Amino acid sequence: MVKDINAEEYEQIKDSKNTVVIDFHATWCGPCKILSPILEELQGEMNDVEFVKLDVDQFPEISGANQVMGVPTVVILKDGEIKERFVGVQPKEVIKEKILAIS
Repeated sequence: MVKDINAEEYEQIKDSKNTVVIDFHATWCGPCKILSPILEELQGEMNDVEFVKLDVDQFPEISGANQVMGVPTVVILKDGEIKERFVGVQPKEVIKEKILAIS
């Protein structure tokens, strides 16, 4: 299961040298529920990538700092920089290609 992080954990991972995939989601969001198992599958396949979730309703300041305007928004970080972002549900293969292009 992809870990739901809090503000402290976000501060720890946002500057990671590794590739980090952050799923900005909300509990009431239908598409978020569709995206979640896709990211869980990818987490099982991609051992060198960290996958986390962050609830936009609990942490609006972090969501705003990452320019999250809709959910789900996925932000892919590498070396502490946003390398890729997308809004909405994407096919597993498309997400994997985006991550591999950065890693």
